[in-house]
Amino acid sequence: MATYIGLGFDCEDNLNEVYRKPRIFRDRSRKLDTLDDDELISRYRMPRHAIFKLVSLVEADLVRETQRSVPLSPEIQVMVTLRFLAKGSFQSELADMHGIVQSSVSIAIRNTIEQLCKVLDLIKFPKDRSSLRQLKEKFHRKFGFPNVLGCIDGTIVAIKRPPANEEVAYVCRKGYHAINIQAICDPDMRFLNIVCKWPGSTHDSFIFANSRIGSHLEAHKDDGWLLGDSGYPCRPWLLTPLAQPQTRAEERYNSSHCRTRNTIERAFGLLKSRFRCIHKSAGCLWHGVKQCHKIVYAAAQLHNFAIDLRLPTPPVDEDDTDDADDTIPAPCHAQDGYRVRRQLIENVFAKNTCR
Repeated sequence: MATYIGLGFDCEDNLNEVYRKPRIFRDRSRKLDTLDDDELISRYRMPRHAIFKLVSLVEADLVRETQRSVPLSPEIQVMVTLRFLAKGSFQSELADMHGIVQSSVSIAIRNTIEQLCKVLDLIKFPKDRSSLRQLKEKFHRKFGFPNVLGCIDGTIVAIKRPPANEEVAYVCRKGYHAINIQAICDPDMRFLNIVCKWPGSTHDSFIFANSRIGSHLEAHKDDGWLLGDSGYPCRPWLLTPLAQPQTRAEERYNSSHCRTRNTIERAFGLLKSRFRCIHKSAGCLWHGVKQCHKIVYAAAQLHNFAIDLRLPTPPVDEDDTDDADDTIPAPCHAQDGYRVRRQLIENVFAKNTCR
């Protein structure tokens, strides 16, 4: 018989008898059973109903037959992936948190990301006249800039050092290995188009010139225009700011252009704040280059998914938005949009009716 003081039972109790008493513990690896919606949004960026919706979309392809024990449920695979996207945690920590092994975390993330890229079809640039008209009207109501189809910019996402034969191409302008992501957004910061396949050293204007959306707009230049920064050439369907505004009308144009185009910078900030795995504070993506492309694309799809469901937005720090001060100007060739820009300034921004 031993005597224990201050442990919550009488000093004459036998310690073995205490531990033999039946106890009930909640399985804390099942986060949907232990967390409320606010806690789920904080940790996984999605409330319960949104997580169930995602599970229903991918579960048919996540069920795997196994020769060993019980396979991971689609629910666990989706939860692990959302946690990785939301926090960028080490796989060993994700494994401990969800009661599985690290190798299972790696497989779950890879398979779930693959399926999310396939089943979520939420990034679409409008093509029909009615949708284009509604998009332009929405931009004009919100910012006062006419005929806008979207705001375009690029952002870099840090990755681990790629193989030696590709290493130099992936060193971005900030000096580390990265991929360069191009996106177009609407006035609600919803992505309409995204290109996730270029090394970090690739210039924004080159990505746009070699993208499908660039070819589409060139063929339909009368539909409207995108707004881009000085990293893009001024084209009839892509307007950029004036480098040195001289008149009050030109200053109004630049001010309105900046206010409207800032939407894409805020969209990138929100994307990286919601999914910290692609934020610089998480370090970098420790995956192969192709898998990094898929991770960013899946995060962008889930970004639109969250906006469509009107989910609460996480706080965006000032450092979360991309720094546009280091933009490399576009090459001087193919600057054939000056006439369109000049007509816009004279017809709209020379008047006092614009914002």
